[in-house]
Amino acid sequence: MSFSTLAAVQGPEICQVLSQGKGSLHGIDSSPAMIKAAQKAHEEAGIKCATFEVVDALDLPNKPELQKQQFTKVFSNAAMHWILRPAGRRADLFRGVRDALAPGGVFVFEMGGLGNVSEIRAALLSAVGRRLGVRRTEDEVSPWFFPDEEWARATMEDEVGGLKVERIEREWRPTTADAGGVEGWVRLMAAQFFEALPEEEREPCIREVLDVLEIVCAKPGGGYMFSYVRLRAIVRKI
Repeated sequence: MSFSTLAAVQGPEICQVLSQGKGSLHGIDSSPAMIKAAQKAHEEAGIKCATFEVVDALDLPNKPELQKQQFTKVFSNAAMHWILRPAGRRADLFRGVRDALAPGGVFVFEMGGLGNVSEIRAALLSAVGRRLGVRRTEDEVSPWFFPDEEWARATMEDEVGGLKVERIEREWRPTTADAGGVEGWVRLMAAQFFEALPEEEREPCIREVLDVLEIVCAKPGGGYMFSYVRLRAIVRKI
């Protein structure tokens, strides 16, 4: 399986791949609803190689049953830019992954990288920041952390140790949407920004953000474009 294919596998598909051999999968998420949905999806697909558990990935070092160096692979897709938001705990994730992996085991991830949804972030920080303060909005409200390759490599290899980055890259992936997609994305993915405001200010703030994005992200031929930037890596435990 190629690097790009592995990083794109989602949902029951990854268990279907694993079930072709003798492997099994243990999935974790901090959301009970997400775990319940995963269990249901795999049961309906008839896949029996997977188990699931409600665990915050930052708490892996405090889960001794998952720190026995018994896993040959750890995989994460489109989640770590949420998980790594607490600045003082970022190394905890990588320590937990390291100690979950057997020697020689592989950690593969894809997440939002530096520059991800930069147009949306700028519009959010401007509109919400005008009401709360830009620095406060970024430090206390924003739910995301989008690092670059240098930060990821230094954190895993130097700060945490015991991990070797074999390949890492950051890719610009322009993504199109219609007007409804822009509004839906902002309301769903950026909800935490608006929840920090008094209720009467939320809709005006959302409208302000959308007004900016409908100009900045507009394609000349119609529709809109977001600047997705993906950071992906293959890392081996040494």
